[in-house]
Amino acid sequence: MFALLLALGSSLAYGCADFFGGLGARKAHALRTVMIAAPASLAVELLLWPLLGASFHPATLGWGTASGVASAAAFVLLYRTLAIGPMNVLSPVTALVSAALPVGVGLLQGEHLAVAGILGLPLALVAVVLVSTGPGVGAARPSRAALLLAFGSGAAIAGQLIFLHQAPTDSGVAPLIIGRAVSSTITLAAAGLLHRELGSERPAYAMSAAAGALDSVANLLFLLAARSGDLAVVAVIVALYPAGTVLLACGVTAERIHRGQLVGLGTAAVAVSLLAVT
Repeated sequence: MFALLLALGSSLAYGCADFFGGLGARKAHALRTVMIAAPASLAVELLLWPLLGASFHPATLGWGTASGVASAAAFVLLYRTLAIGPMNVLSPVTALVSAALPVGVGLLQGEHLAVAGILGLPLALVAVVLVSTGPGVGAARPSRAALLLAFGSGAAIAGQLIFLHQAPTDSGVAPLIIGRAVSSTITLAAAGLLHRELGSERPAYAMSAAAGALDSVANLLFLLAARSGDLAVVAVIVALYPAGTVLLACGVTAERIHRGQLVGLGTAAVAVSLLAVT
């Protein structure tokens, strides 16, 4: 139950981070937003170091680096996917893959589910798709290249979660610090190489920093949840993060929640209840 609550907190934090990051990216190039969000995220994790400790074992360095590379790859692939859209079709693909792969890894590693969990897990995967699906699905068909990018983005997000889960349980926040340092270095280097294409618009500093801080909180809650629960359950709950984005957009920017997303939110509530019983 504690792991489930942590996973729900992580999902909510990821959803809020995406909301603020999306608002920030409307005012300037996405890489400019990342240039603010990445240092803010790393600063939060460094502040957590004295509180939660960090042990930099060789295994921690390896898995943390792998998670950082996967995180940077996820950003690049997702950004490219957004560029060629339609995202209302591709976003569910990305979310489903990011949930399904960790579930498969968890089950292969010997995790077992009770009957309620066996029912709740696929229901949660359905909820992930419904909640992350935008209005007008089917109006435009994505190209094969766009679908491959969406799969790649979801696989990279899943890889980040799986690699963090593989880090030693006594390593504290070290995997997060290493991963964030690696991903920040890669994305900032990319921003430096592409500086001529970034435009002159200034990013929304407060929203970008908030997105980075919330992303760090989400990563921390996921790591704690995965250490105290099953990866298969934790990953699929975390993948419900579009629900947080949808609800925040409804409350702050008055965006409408369409019927499919409402069904998804209800399905998610049922799925989480079943997983809680597990």
